Amino acid sequence: MESSALVIAAIGALGIGAQWIAWRTGWPAIVLMLAAGFLAGPVLGLFDPEATFGSLLEPMIGIGVALILFEGGLSLDFRELRHSGSAVWRLATIGVIVGWALGAISGYYVAGIVWPVAILFGGILVVTGPTVVLPLLRQSSVQTRPASILKWEAIVNDPTGALAAVIAYEYFRKVAEAPGASLFEVVPPLIFAALISGVIGYAAAWLIAFLFPRGAVPEYLKVPVLFSMVIAVFVLCNMIEHEAGLVAVTVMGVALANMDVSSLRSIHPFKENIAVLLVSGIFILLSASLSWDDLQYLNWRFGAFLVVLLFFVRPATVLISLLGSNIPWNERLFLAWIAPRGIVLVAISGLFALRLSELGYGDGNVLIGLSFAVVVATIVAHGFTINLAARLLKVRGTARPGLLIAGSTSWTIALAKQMHALGTPVMIVDSSWQRLAAARREGLPYYHGEILNEATEHNLDLNPYEVLVAATENEAYNALVCNEFAYEIGRDSVYQLGEAADDDRRALPESLRGRALFASGFGVAEVEQRQQEGWTFRRTKLTEEFTIDDAREKLGDKAQMLLLLRENGVMRFFTHAAKPEPRAGDIVITYSPQQLKRAEAESAKRANDPAAGKAKPA
Repeated sequence: MESSALVIAAIGALGIGAQWIAWRTGWPAIVLMLAAGFLAGPVLGLFDPEATFGSLLEPMIGIGVALILFEGGLSLDFRELRHSGSAVWRLATIGVIVGWALGAISGYYVAGIVWPVAILFGGILVVTGPTVVLPLLRQSSVQTRPASILKWEAIVNDPTGALAAVIAYEYFRKVAEAPGASLFEVVPPLIFAALISGVIGYAAAWLIAFLFPRGAVPEYLKVPVLFSMVIAVFVLCNMIEHEAGLVAVTVMGVALANMDVSSLRSIHPFKENIAVLLVSGIFILLSASLSWDDLQYLNWRFGAFLVVLLFFVRPATVLISLLGSNIPWNERLFLAWIAPRGIVLVAISGLFALRLSELGYGDGNVLIGLSFAVVVATIVAHGFTINLAARLLKVRGTARPGLLIAGSTSWTIALAKQMHALGTPVMIVDSSWQRLAAARREGLPYYHGEILNEATEHNLDLNPYEVLVAATENEAYNALVCNEFAYEIGRDSVYQLGEAADDDRRALPESLRGRALFASGFGVAEVEQRQQEGWTFRRTKLTEEFTIDDAREKLGDKAQMLLLLRENGVMRFFTHAAKPEPRAGDIVITYSPQQLKRAEAESAKRANDPAAGKAKPA
C-alpha cells in the first residue's frame, strides 16, 4: 500500500514538474513528460506501473482518456465552425479514409508489418489527440482558424480512430473464426453501436442541462455528479462495444458545450485542472510502462516509416482532403505538417497488440514500440517546429503579449494610445457605442459588446491578450470583470483601478478584486480628476547609464509609475502590493501632470537658446 502511494506521488511530481519546466523554458510539455516517465521507468527503474497497479492500469488509463475527451468536447462551440467548419468536416470524413489507407499501405510496404496489423495500425494513426494538440496550441501563437481546425480535428478524430481500430480488429477476428467473412457482417453492427453510444452521450448531456439550471443538484455536487455521469456513460457504452465509450463522452461534451448551460461556467476552472492532472499522469504512466523488450522490434524500416508518416502520409491526407476548399494554401500547408499523436494512440495500440497476438498475428507485439516511436517522433518534430512553421507560413498570431481593456474612458483611451504606439496589441471593449467614439477617432482597436457575455468569447479572439485592465466608471463592475477573467488569464494578470474607501461604503474584499493599479492605488474618481487636470502618460527608456532612480528624479515626486514594458513585450505593473524589478532596456510608463511636460519643454528651449535663460536688463 505504501509503495503504491509513493508511486502515485512520484507520478504527480514528475508530471506537474515537467509541466512547470515547460512553462519556464517554453519547451513542449509532452516531450518533457515522456522523457520523465521513460527515465523513471525503463531507464532508472524507479517504479513499474504495471507491477504497481496490475489489472487496474488499463481501466485507469481508459477512464482518464474518457475524461480528457469529455473536457475537450466542452471546449468545442459550433460557432467556431463559421470559418473552419468545412475543413473540419473534410478532415473528419475524407481525411480519415485517406489517412487510414495511406497509413496502412506505409505500414505494410515501408515498416514491413503484415497486412492485418498494418490495416489496424493505419486506423489508429488517424488520431491526433487533444492531449498533445491543445498543449501545443496553448504554448504557441497560431492564428484563430488553423488553431480551431487542429483542435476540432484532434477531439473529433480521437474516437474515430478508436472505432477504425475496432472495425479492423473485429473483421480479422471474424475471418479467423469463419474464413470468408465479409465487411458487411462487421461494419453495420459497429456503426449502429457507435450511433447508440452517441445517442446515450447526448441524452446524458440533455439530462445535465435540464437538472443543473433548475437547482436539482446543489452547487457543491455539480462537479462530482458531472464526472460520475461521464464515467458511467463511458463504461456503459464500452459494454455495448469496445471503445464506443469514447464516442459517447465526446458527444456528451460537445452537446453540453452547445446547450448554453450557464451554471457550467463555475466548473470550468476545476475541469481544466483535472485535465492537466490527467494528461500529466497518463503520459508518465504510459512512458514508464514501456520496457526494453518493446523497443527490440524497432529497426531502420520503422525509422523510414516515421519519415514517410511525417513527410508523406499527413501532408497528402490534408492536401487531398482540403482540395477545393476555401482554406488558404499557407494554412493548408501548416495543417499538413502539424499532427502530433498522444495518449489514445499508445493506449489503443497497447490494447490491440495483445488481442492481435492472441489471434496469431505475431507482428501485433510491434505495435507497442512502434506507437511510442510515432508519439515521440511526432511530438518532437511538431512540438519544436510549430512556431517556426507558423512564422514561415505566415499563420503566426500576435507574438507580443496583448492588453485587453474593459471600459472606454478618457484614461483608458490615453493608455491604449501609449501602448499601441509601443507595438503592444490593444483591444478596448465597451458595451456603449457612444463611449467607443473616442477609440474610433483615435484609430484604436475596439470591440462593441458586453465583455462578460459568453458570445464575446466566440466573436472576439481573446488569445493574444495576456493582461486585462478593467477601468470602467463602476468599481464593482471592474471587480466582477477581473474575477471572471482571473480563471482565464491568471489572478496575477487582471488589474483594476484602486477603490476609494468612503465612509458610507465598504470596500470590496481583495479576493474579489483585480490587482490595484499604481502603488498609490488611485481610484476611478481620482483618475478622472487627474484627467481633467491634464495628466498624461509618458514613456521613459531605461539604460545601463539611465536607471530607474534617474527616471524618478527626472519625473518628479508627483509622477506615478504604472508599468514596465520589457523588450519582449511583457508587461509588469506597479501595484499597491508589487513593485517589479526594472532592467536596462525596459520602458517605464508613467502617469504625470501636464505641468511636467511644460517644464521639460521650457528646459529644452533654454538648452537650445542660452539667451532665453538670462534675465532681461532693467
